[in-house]
Amino acid sequence: MKVSSVDEMRFLDRTAIEEYGIKEELLMENAGEAAYFVLLQELGIKGKRFVVFCGIGNNGGDGFVIARKIHSNGGEVKVFILGDRKNFRGAAKTNLDILSRLPVEIRDVESVQRAARDISDCDAVVDAVFGTGLSRKIEGAYHDVINAINESGQTVMSVDIPSGIQGDTGAMMGIAVRADFTVTFGLPKRGCMLYPGYEHCGKLYVTHISFPPALYTSEAIKVEINRPVSFLPRDRNGHKGDFGEALFIAGASSYFGAPYFSALSFLKAGGGYSRLGAPRSMIPFLAAKGSEVVFIPQKETASGSIALENKRALLEIAERMDIIVLGPGLSLDRETQQLARELAAEIGKPLLIDGDGITAVSKDLAVVKCRKGETIITPHAGEMARLTNLTVAEIETNKIDIVQQTAKELNAVIVLKGAHSLIGCPNERVFINPSGNPGMATAGSGDVLTGTIAAMVGLRLPLEEAVKKGVFLHGFSGDLAAGEKGEDGITAQDILDYLPRAVKMDREGKSSAFKAWYQGPLVI
Repeated sequence: MKVSSVDEMRFLDRTAIEEYGIKEELLMENAGEAAYFVLLQELGIKGKRFVVFCGIGNNGGDGFVIARKIHSNGGEVKVFILGDRKNFRGAAKTNLDILSRLPVEIRDVESVQRAARDISDCDAVVDAVFGTGLSRKIEGAYHDVINAINESGQTVMSVDIPSGIQGDTGAMMGIAVRADFTVTFGLPKRGCMLYPGYEHCGKLYVTHISFPPALYTSEAIKVEINRPVSFLPRDRNGHKGDFGEALFIAGASSYFGAPYFSALSFLKAGGGYSRLGAPRSMIPFLAAKGSEVVFIPQKETASGSIALENKRALLEIAERMDIIVLGPGLSLDRETQQLARELAAEIGKPLLIDGDGITAVSKDLAVVKCRKGETIITPHAGEMARLTNLTVAEIETNKIDIVQQTAKELNAVIVLKGAHSLIGCPNERVFINPSGNPGMATAGSGDVLTGTIAAMVGLRLPLEEAVKKGVFLHGFSGDLAAGEKGEDGITAQDILDYLPRAVKMDREGKSSAFKAWYQGPLVI
């Protein structure tokens, strides 16, 4: 499913009205009807008591439609308006005028205490205060009302997006409604899918409000939810070379976990032949943990990292591989960083750059831009800041656009790791990944991700699809681990250990619980 920005949604609205002749009043009626249907489905209407909070924009107009339909179908409803009702225009004013002729109590919020009493005495609250265009911090009566809604413990439905969540970034503008369910219109907004907005939405529904499919499936909308392709059948007559051969150039003194987790996760996720080029002195310790990996001992620098003199031999091996992974635990040793840059420039096969390899190429991005082979880069926010010369704060407040631009400029697939990891492609498409949980924020988790993605390349998926599949399976494995062990205390070893089960369930069909978890917004 596509995911829209605020500006893209405004364009869709304008196109529907101006090109297709779908009047604003009809769009608002459809939006309110869909939200009413969710209330009916989730709670029932007849004999129930509802409080609807309406702002002075079209979001408030949607709230008036919902209130009218609640009244029409036997529910008891009170409406509170935040702001000067003289500012209502167009369809929102029309629906306020209609509602004013019905025996429905409509009040301006003059006392938050009075509103709080009505909240405590209702069955559910409808939040129709702010829409997706919110750009300022919430203060005053708006802040107090949202706080009262959150503290009430009542069931809450938000209209389009929880009030207080910024529509493009998912950021909380000081305070935000914590909804049990949200009905969004046209398409889910970016802020509905990015944290913390995603958590505030609760169960997410989307209604296309009678938009023609040509609008909400348009190729001009570049962002969508990650829905990876299915696995190809595993060849019953295949040998290990048929399932991919990978070379991992990783590890340094004091960094034992990164090479182990990355090289072994390739095998755990279904890859066939994993080779690890690591400093010679580390090999006995790594072999004791991962004897299934083929080790290629490397000459070392004085600091215990991989020396530059290994370059020619590594390039020769790389030519026989399906994919090369460069960087996990490689160290910041100056000589080794130079080796990483030269390898990145000269390796002709698909290359995944992670960890210290990202730090190396960030000093000279031309080595990435000029590569002949396909490139995957898997940064966390700090590494993304190095790649883009931005601050982490700037990354966090505009991550989709930054991933989109960076992938295009570097001609690489970028995986920005984090809650709902982003996958950016050179053609400007960005995929928001639904799997994973906070317990996966642990040392070594990213190394398991690199090996999982490499395995998908080894299993002959096209590169972009391999990345999408690998990111999803990594999160799925973490979710399986959390489901049995809880999120607290999950380690990279747990994610690694659950990979075969994640692959098995993905091949055979995920359980209904996981299907519901990953299906994204429910279309009504």
